Amino acid sequence: MTAGCTALAVLGGGALYYRLNSNISTFDRDAVSKNRPDAAAPDAQGRTPVNILLIGSDSRGNGNNDLGGGGDGGARSDTAILLHVYADHKHAVGISIPRDSLVTIPSCKLPNGKWTKEQTNAMFNSAFSVGDTEQGNPACTQNAVEKLTNLRVDHTIVVDFNGFAAMTKAVGGVEVCLPNDIHEGDLNPNLGHKGKLLFAKGKQKVEGQAALDYVRVRHGIGDGSDIGRTKRQQAFLSSLIKEVKSRGMDPAALLPLADAATKSLTVDPDLGSAAKLLDFTMSLKDVDLHDVKFLTTPWRYEGPRVALVHPDVDQLWAALKADRTIDGQDASAPAAAGSTPTAGATPTPTAAPDARAAEVKVSVLNGTGEAGLGGKAAETVKGAGYTVTTVGNATGKARGTTVVEYGTGEHDSAAAVAKLFPGASVQPGGHGISVVLGHDFAAANPAGGAGSSPGTTAAPAPLPTSVSGTARSADDDPCANVSYG
Repeated sequence: MTAGCTALAVLGGGALYYRLNSNISTFDRDAVSKNRPDAAAPDAQGRTPVNILLIGSDSRGNGNNDLGGGGDGGARSDTAILLHVYADHKHAVGISIPRDSLVTIPSCKLPNGKWTKEQTNAMFNSAFSVGDTEQGNPACTQNAVEKLTNLRVDHTIVVDFNGFAAMTKAVGGVEVCLPNDIHEGDLNPNLGHKGKLLFAKGKQKVEGQAALDYVRVRHGIGDGSDIGRTKRQQAFLSSLIKEVKSRGMDPAALLPLADAATKSLTVDPDLGSAAKLLDFTMSLKDVDLHDVKFLTTPWRYEGPRVALVHPDVDQLWAALKADRTIDGQDASAPAAAGSTPTAGATPTPTAAPDARAAEVKVSVLNGTGEAGLGGKAAETVKGAGYTVTTVGNATGKARGTTVVEYGTGEHDSAAAVAKLFPGASVQPGGHGISVVLGHDFAAANPAGGAGSSPGTTAAPAPLPTSVSGTARSADDDPCANVSYG
């Protein structure tokens, strides 16, 4: 159930919200924990990042039982994604939290007004079931996410099966891809036999019930895990965003989708009107598909459940709190265009990349052991027009000088990238192009050097490749990275 994000991309018509207001439901403000992380402070330009929790519910209410919703009672969260929209409103990342993750569920409000006791080592999706109601408990899930991440959740949006199916019909279907044929028995292992073919191998468009089946199926693909299903949900959501953006922001085109979305939403009280949804959505119109990323929290199996991997997951939350993108950029930093260099600051080296620079994919690895340099180098590479795929730490001992390594047939591109790092050498090695930073780069870019402000919070350490190397962009091939195991 990844459709929660759709609501953030569809409400694009000025007067439409008057018609749509009556469709939206809100949850109890008093059910949100009083012990919350602080809201993000505005940057120098008055901009703030925004965190939105997107929940897919399997509630049986609102006609969802006809689509396969519910189980033995109540509602569960089939999917939870924390969407971080950066302060520059040009980057966004959706973090999938596996439903079987073992976390601490803080005290949550029950329908009778009482509060539960904190639960440790509990399954993450059990938070939504607290109170055992058909509507679920989105406030409890929000409390759990804030406890887990130490990030304030600014808004929460819940979408059910019925709404998800309706929205996919409203956009005329969404392109998906599967690595092999899928049959009825894969969707329902209790069927006891293979059943009819539901999806053929390869690309296809799905909508309605078929779209719902696609994002729910997990057996018959890879290791049959929820982790693999999460990858397909991220691919689906990427295609859905691409489809919505391709239609532009024409109100007439978006009316059916907006109507379907708002009928299916349960939101926090601060987002409880179409006008507020519209204002927020329009603030995201400049986010490029390539700068919308999706990834799953670093994890490992712990018996039949999932444990989050430390310190990797802690570094991820720290990066978001510092408003650092997955490739290490500081999204709260003032825009470079038209800015005046600080006196005494060393200018960023520039180079004239080839005409197809964006097609050149570059990994940036910090080989110095000093925090923050990977992100700074990544900004330099991306600023010259290249595509940064990974920012992480190099293995082995610290490097004295910066090296640009390249794979077969990539010498010329590597040489062009090396011009961004004066004194860097170019040498063959591995696959693709990798910039391995040395102490020469650290010396030219000292921490707290010219141009930094007193009291500035130190940049978080570069994200490990277990995080940065697994990110999906919304413009990636829909057939790539759709299974696990």
